[in-house]
Amino acid sequence: MHKTHTPIEVRYQETDQMGVVYHANYLVWFEIGRTKYIESLGLSYMDMENSHIVSPVVDAQISFRKPVHYGEKATVETWLDTYDGLRTVYGYNIKKENGELAVSGTTKHVIVHKETFRPMSLRKAFPDWHEVYLQQLNGDA
Repeated sequence: MHKTHTPIEVRYQETDQMGVVYHANYLVWFEIGRTKYIESLGLSYMDMENSHIVSPVVDAQISFRKPVHYGEKATVETWLDTYDGLRTVYGYNIKKENGELAVSGTTKHVIVHKETFRPMSLRKAFPDWHEVYLQQLNGDA
C-alpha cells in the first residue's frame, strides 16, 4: 500500500495554553497529508478545482492517543483507505518524532460541482483519478 509521510513542525499558534496542539489543527494536518498523498500519485486538486469541482469532507473520525507539543516535529502518514467510485476515504496516522502514534483518523470525501454542490461520481468525472485509486486499492502501484 502506497503511503506518504509529510513532516510537520508544530508552530506556537497551533497550540493551546498547555503547549499542546489544539485538536482542530489535526484536521488541517490531515489536509496537508492528503494533498501531498494526492500529488504523490500524480494527481492535483488544482486541476479538479479548475473544472469547478471541489471535494468536501463529509465525515471525519479522529482518535487522540498522545499529545503533540509546541516545538516538536510530527509526521502525517496518509493512505487511501477505501474508495467506491463515489466516496473516497483517506486514512491518517500522526506520529511524534520518536515514532509514537499521537493521532489516527479518517476523512470521507465526495466530489461536488462548486456552484450547486450537487454530488458527482469521481469515476465518471475524473476517470484518471478513478483508475489510480483502483490501482492503489489493488496494490498495483
